[in-house]
Amino acid sequence: MLINAESLLQYQRCKRRSFLDIHGDKSQRNAPNELLRKLQQDKIAHQLSVLAKVTYDQPDYSYGNWENAEKATLELMQRGVEYIYKGVLSATYSEAYTLLSRPDLLVKRPGKSVFGDWMYVAASIELGKRPKQEYQVVAAFHTQVLATVQEFAPETAWLILRTKDRNYPVDLLKWMPRMQQILEEFIQVLELPNPPEVFIARQKCNLCHWYSECYAIAQSEKHLSLLPGVTPIRYTQLQALAITTLESLADTSPSTLENLLGFDSEVAPKLVVQAQSALEKRPLILPYPLPIKDITFTAPIELYFDIEAQPDLDLDYLLGVLVVDRLANTEQFYSFLADKPEDEELVWQQFLDLVWQYPEAPIYHFCVYEFDTVKRLAKLYGTPYASVRPVLSRFVDVYEQLTQSVALPVESYALKAIARWLGFEWREKEASGAKCIYWYDQWLETGDRTLLEIIQSYNEDDCRATLRVKDWLVNFFQDEYGLRLA
Repeated sequence: MLINAESLLQYQRCKRRSFLDIHGDKSQRNAPNELLRKLQQDKIAHQLSVLAKVTYDQPDYSYGNWENAEKATLELMQRGVEYIYKGVLSATYSEAYTLLSRPDLLVKRPGKSVFGDWMYVAASIELGKRPKQEYQVVAAFHTQVLATVQEFAPETAWLILRTKDRNYPVDLLKWMPRMQQILEEFIQVLELPNPPEVFIARQKCNLCHWYSECYAIAQSEKHLSLLPGVTPIRYTQLQALAITTLESLADTSPSTLENLLGFDSEVAPKLVVQAQSALEKRPLILPYPLPIKDITFTAPIELYFDIEAQPDLDLDYLLGVLVVDRLANTEQFYSFLADKPEDEELVWQQFLDLVWQYPEAPIYHFCVYEFDTVKRLAKLYGTPYASVRPVLSRFVDVYEQLTQSVALPVESYALKAIARWLGFEWREKEASGAKCIYWYDQWLETGDRTLLEIIQSYNEDDCRATLRVKDWLVNFFQDEYGLRLA
């Protein structure tokens, strides 16, 4: 059986995925989504930007014909070419397994190898900006195969990252033993009769082609990973106490958990109440909620603010504001949109002009991104702090208010999950922040203005969803405590 670097990379992210990639029914995979395609396109663009700076050779072979590919790669290495792109090498690992290496680049260096007075080191071109463990383990994997082939073990490998100083040396003395340990663990998983247990971790799972299959299993089992706050570390601790169901977690005393790894005196009672909320299918007030006056405040005029950004361009291209006038019973949405990246300063100023028209109005947003971005834009465009500080002082994070005050019977505290639980729906059913990144890229490439209109619609609905969640929170606490709105 062939083991390649991609398998080892995915194993570090999810043991179940790496098992399914080899043994699973490929017809059950999800089709690639727009964000995954964009990431693949971005990686290719990054590779091309690196390759543009060197003169390289590439072995001629058809994908999957690894025998011919390795033969062509070895011929280039014997000739001593300076750079080899997408070479293919293999090494026997055991009777049952062969390691197949396809490093992005093989780079010629002085040394003694089977080829002569030169040897090669492996370089991986990675889309990330940090030298993550998974990247360094993969670099060590390539080096192990390379060392077997050229009968010389390089002391280092390289990561070419997407940063200004992008060449990062990999300490093989450190990472080679770790790679071998992970490789052995991976083989043990591959030899299991069944795939490892499902664990749904949203950020890691959403782009995986096995997500739908795993999520269906998790739902049917009412798996604890679907409960907000249950991280892999916490789940391991709960398993050790035989707490693997909603019922058992809901009946657990918080004091049993608070000294465990990943828990503390705040997390433990919050997680128990979260389980009770999911079990009873109703919202419950947390043990230590925010002060009631902070939650139940309603102003005559309120602003609801949401941003759409393109991280690759370091660009916040759409600042949307919904103005809600409680006295006049009106709602007006303003969409400050940068048609092109250089218009960001213009939409920033338009945003400031609007919010200063309502100097007393609280500015509601969902999560910290909007607050941080206003600080970033103010610094970037030299806006006097005296003009920005009063604006920031009016920011109210609805996410923080909600998650510190109440547990909801939802699988995620993302805006979409909460608003949909309240019955709110987005006009663009398949829209998401990730898809907006893809759509804005498409707009810049094609000039198709309908893409911008879809993004603006989505952004407005985000603002309206934030309004729905905030109003629900106010009304919930008013009903629970019989309070009168301020």
